[in-house]
Amino acid sequence: MSEGQLDSVEALLEEARLMARMPEPAERLRLREAAGLSRAQVATAVGVGRQTIANWESGETDPQPPGRVKYLRLLEGLAQIHPTPARSAVQDPEPVAVTQSAPGAAVAPDLAAQTAWRPDGLAVQGEPGPCVRCGVPTPFQSTDGRPLHAGAMCQPPAVNPQASAPAPTALPPQAAVVQAAVAQAPVASPRTAPAPSPTPARVPSRPQRRAQSSARAQAETNTLIAGAVHEELERAEGDADVALQALVKRAIPDVMRLFEETRATARYQYTAYPSLPDILHKPSKREPDQIWEARPNFHHPHYSLKAPGDVHVTALDANAAYLSALKCWLPIGKLEHHAGDGGVDPKRAGVHLVTPAPWDHPHLPDPLGDREEPGALWITDATLRLLLRLSGPKYALIGAPTVHESWTSGATENFLDALRKVLAAARETALAEDDWITEGYVKAMYSKFISTMGESIHNREIQRPDWMHVIHSQAYANLWGKAYKAHQAGLEVIAMMGTDELHLAGDWRQVFTEGRGLAQMKIKHSDAKASGEYTVGRVAR
Repeated sequence: MSEGQLDSVEALLEEARLMARMPEPAERLRLREAAGLSRAQVATAVGVGRQTIANWESGETDPQPPGRVKYLRLLEGLAQIHPTPARSAVQDPEPVAVTQSAPGAAVAPDLAAQTAWRPDGLAVQGEPGPCVRCGVPTPFQSTDGRPLHAGAMCQPPAVNPQASAPAPTALPPQAAVVQAAVAQAPVASPRTAPAPSPTPARVPSRPQRRAQSSARAQAETNTLIAGAVHEELERAEGDADVALQALVKRAIPDVMRLFEETRATARYQYTAYPSLPDILHKPSKREPDQIWEARPNFHHPHYSLKAPGDVHVTALDANAAYLSALKCWLPIGKLEHHAGDGGVDPKRAGVHLVTPAPWDHPHLPDPLGDREEPGALWITDATLRLLLRLSGPKYALIGAPTVHESWTSGATENFLDALRKVLAAARETALAEDDWITEGYVKAMYSKFISTMGESIHNREIQRPDWMHVIHSQAYANLWGKAYKAHQAGLEVIAMMGTDELHLAGDWRQVFTEGRGLAQMKIKHSDAKASGEYTVGRVAR
């Protein structure tokens, strides 16, 4: 056996030794909670995202490089500090459950309870009941069928200060410790008779609790962004250019941290490293992706720069096109194969092999972009949704595409919405304060987040090329929507290119608001057309 083969064998044996030493998922969770550590703290120390730690603790995925060795070392150290307690019927009796069914009552928190998830990634729901952690009623379920808020959504229950509470009873030692971990309901004074009909505690609705959690998460993530800018400015001794260069370099780990923070209140899990069909693997570095993203490169055939004329054209720029495109339908689980149109469903997303109908509109760009080869092609869900809308009775611009097969999963349109809102708010504040450093930092974060979520060596925390293709396609679909809006208002679409460039003839300010906001358009400036305005002539038909 050669030396190289021996090295390979030793590497496999070392892998096996590491995994043999790795504690089971339930023990990983116990050790972290015994030490009083948050998932965010462990994630930062190990060098992965918080959702990755959650997946390792639930058994969704096994620890993988680059954080596996550090994670194992941490767990082994915690096991020495917090060894598994020896249990016996005499010395270690089972904890006594301390629960009350009334809303707002104190409930012993079962910190080991895990949310139950359906195969499509959504939290399992059942008959509403008091959450085993906080006591606030919830329809979501734990893995053993008990009520449990999904996605860290537990809220402190509201308590009526005039309501009486039962006197504490003697509990076994473990139950006493558990009970002490929660806030106690106030006990009525012995000199005051309890109210005969106490008003039930008002429990915030699920939308209210989600809004509260979202507001807290946004405040925390805004602090992360401002803190990073301040840190790099101090390190660069006030040199703004050097600070921005440093911020761009750290944009990928920073945006992944923001992503994990905004996932804290999510009510479903996602698969960061699903097994992918061959169609989503790039054949080689030199060959193009097999998914057609509908990239436009449209120039109106009836107008030309070379023809003499006085048709006034304005080149417009759609602001932060990729940031806006984070609002799209994304598959959240492992992709499943469907023959025919079985994978086409409003609640599913992925990629589809279709044969499109011909596009014959004389004044609008093809929603599939500029293709060189006719016939069937793989497109994303964002492009398919656009084609289906345009083939419907409201538009009736094209025939419906024929779907041959699909790779899809259960989907949601709001998966990245929390991240989008955080970055959009930071961008808006930066623009208002003329803070070009933060603006550039935010742009680097969302653009690199999208570009590295596929098969990239620069981002090891996620591999979802299907998401990358869908987001790209959504940006093109959004731009096509702007072109259609301009056409309906009587403007002529002279050109449409990339994700953000739209050239129009006519009074575009009657259609779009000028500015740098996400819903606004600004005049595009370039070296070729410094003013963003030019003239073209009509070509004989």
